[in-house]
Amino acid sequence: MYTIHEKTLKDLEYLSVLGQLASYSKTEMGKSTILNLRPYTDIEALEIALAQSSQYLSSFENDNSIPDHYFESIADELKLLGIENSSIPIEGFRKISNISKTVNVHLKFYKKFQTYYQSFYNASSHIPFTQELIKELDRVIDRFGEVKDDATPELKTIRKEMHQIRMQINSSFSAALSRYSSADFLDEIRESVVENKRVLAVKAMHRKKIKGAVLGSSKTGSISYMEPDECMRYNRTLMRLEVDEKDEIQKILKALTDFFRVHRPLLIDYQNFLCLIDVSFAKAKYAQSMDAVLPELQLEDRTLSLRDAYHPLLYLTNKSKQKKTYPQSISLSTDNRIIVISGPNAGGKSITLKTVGLLQLMFQSGLLLPVHPKSKICLFDRILTDIGDNQSIENHLSTYSYRLKNMNWFFKKCNAKTLFLIDEFGTGSDPELGGALAESFLEEFYQRNAFGIITTHYSNLKILANELPHMCNANMLFDSHTLEPLFQLVLGQAGSSFTFEVAQKNGIPYRLINQAKKKIERGKVRFDATIAKLQKERSKMEKTGNKLKEEEARKREASDKLEHLNQRVKDKLLRYQEMYDHNQRMIVLGNKINDISEKYFVDKRKRSLISEFLTLVETENSKRKQKNKKEIAEKKVDRKKTEKEIEKKIEVVRKEKEQKKKEAAKKPVKQKTKIPLKVGYRVRMPDGKSVGTIDKIEKSIATVNYGIFTTKVHIDKLELVGTK
Repeated sequence: MYTIHEKTLKDLEYLSVLGQLASYSKTEMGKSTILNLRPYTDIEALEIALAQSSQYLSSFENDNSIPDHYFESIADELKLLGIENSSIPIEGFRKISNISKTVNVHLKFYKKFQTYYQSFYNASSHIPFTQELIKELDRVIDRFGEVKDDATPELKTIRKEMHQIRMQINSSFSAALSRYSSADFLDEIRESVVENKRVLAVKAMHRKKIKGAVLGSSKTGSISYMEPDECMRYNRTLMRLEVDEKDEIQKILKALTDFFRVHRPLLIDYQNFLCLIDVSFAKAKYAQSMDAVLPELQLEDRTLSLRDAYHPLLYLTNKSKQKKTYPQSISLSTDNRIIVISGPNAGGKSITLKTVGLLQLMFQSGLLLPVHPKSKICLFDRILTDIGDNQSIENHLSTYSYRLKNMNWFFKKCNAKTLFLIDEFGTGSDPELGGALAESFLEEFYQRNAFGIITTHYSNLKILANELPHMCNANMLFDSHTLEPLFQLVLGQAGSSFTFEVAQKNGIPYRLINQAKKKIERGKVRFDATIAKLQKERSKMEKTGNKLKEEEARKREASDKLEHLNQRVKDKLLRYQEMYDHNQRMIVLGNKINDISEKYFVDKRKRSLISEFLTLVETENSKRKQKNKKEIAEKKVDRKKTEKEIEKKIEVVRKEKEQKKKEAAKKPVKQKTKIPLKVGYRVRMPDGKSVGTIDKIEKSIATVNYGIFTTKVHIDKLELVGTK
């Protein structure tokens, strides 16, 4: 990227934008940096600047707002640090202390919120966090910006002596004041201060009666201000101590300067970093004032698409006056590189031209733009402008001569990475000759694949834009009935200049307008009338289209409401169906549980109760398992194999059991010896696994304790597991 020419900055009022931007800066260094801001020449630096502006703007809307960054410039102090044997005044160290503390706060903040403010964290990552500078300053200088008494032992001794001398001065002065007052030598005011010394206000007639030095007198001469003789000796001692104190402070400040001299590069980084924060803050506040956003940067695809774009200077001026500003939408791409805007004067052509150019300059300077968030923008190496009269009196150039000189500059510099903006292209000379030359220039710019926007009234340029594939016409809409501009750009069709209509509106007699119409070619009038007619038809079609769009939007909204209502009804029916199915299942389940309860009530068989209840629970749980149909289909084959294997195993087990039964039948049956059961014995049911303890036995009925529950069982139905 190359440097944008100063003439372009002036033509597009870029410096006025910088003036508005600088007003939001908090520091003098930040203001100076902003006023010298120019479009970036490095893409990476531009992307960082845009990210910083965007991230600072977002900090206004979240809870993690960036800390205050105000600082006073330490440029003079940095110069002194670069000079050997120099000494920084105590006020300079106060500024260094403040800037060090501020930077440390920011370093901690960006480290903590790195995710939100990545660009600022990257900018601060090379700056070390250190308390060494602040500790050294706090050791020497107090919070009021004065050198501490204990900065050195010598200074502490000097100030202690000064304190004692001041006490002696006050004591001796008070004694003299009391003595001379009682003698009626003093005026009513009694005392005053001259040259930072307490003096007696002596009546002029008694001046010679008091020992001391006269330091002054009143305007009328009736009062002499005298320092008592007893105070003079102490004041001389105090003056000597003050000189010693000043010398000692100078030594301390020189030693402190030498300490900071090795940290000069770090202090430079401190100041530059806080200046960067201040510039980003100003950009964010400026963006906030006009609802600016960060459009999408196009690096590969060369597309400039600005939707609902505002001219920032015009927008803020109208906003302060509570007037409406009309946005413009315009698009340039490789398929539509050049736009020729035509239409009546005062219709907004020049403002549209300047809006595109100024927003491009602002974006390439790292500023956010007052456009729709879905806007797209690419970068240009050069922005060439020819806007306004530009008559050069100093060089004795006419308007047209100057414009030809400017076109020659365009001819030398224009290429595929250029954006050219020309207002009233070809004017200043004979319409036919000037128009022909302008057409040649435009064809040359077109052949070089340059991007550009021009405004014109020349018909041959409108025709050329209609003939070339990557160039198009555009016009500013104009109400032919009220003869008022609508400030709306429409692509695809040339606009009429409405020359006679505007003249009629401005009070030109109709007779003169008719004479003018007769003087020009009939074909020209018909051509302009045709364009005006087409523009009127386009305006009608646009109004009709807007009505149809509104009607379509209303119908779509009604359809969405019906669809939403229908979905709600379906959801409700589905919920009712689910509720009904659930209730029916609960009824069936309740009936089954009731049947089991009645059966237990009759036969009192707990084992059967538990078995049937577990079977019921397992059945219900199996229903809850949602099996995928695909998985079931895949497992069918495996299940059949498994079933066959299980059947074979069952058959083998059945045969083994039958064999064992036959063998058992052949063997003589041994009678088991019945052991009488007693309290404390461990027993179980013959067909059960749970073991309990007999708590008591009453008439052959034993109470067996299973831990969780107890039950009563006939002794004959129990078998012994173990004794006590």
